[in-house]
Amino acid sequence: MADGPGNRAPTYPRAPAMSRIDELTERIERLLLRHEELRRTNALLEQQLAVTLQERDSLRARLSAARARIDALIDRLPQPTSSSPEPDA
Repeated sequence: MADGPGNRAPTYPRAPAMSRIDELTERIERLLLRHEELRRTNALLEQQLAVTLQERDSLRARLSAARARIDALIDRLPQPTSSSPEPDA
């Protein structure tokens, strides 16, 4: 076989292909780091939400107890009688 232009194996530039692989590798690494950041942020937000929900439930219970005490105090107030004169305003 003669070694002419038609018998040569095609040569492809390797630098652009490797450069593209390197770019993809860097992008994947950045995405993995971002994913891990978001997981940590999400875990912190879930903790904050749990604390906030617990605080809300506690405040609701305190409000309910305060309303019950106020209702009890209102019930202890003397009832106005219909025979008593109206105060002048």
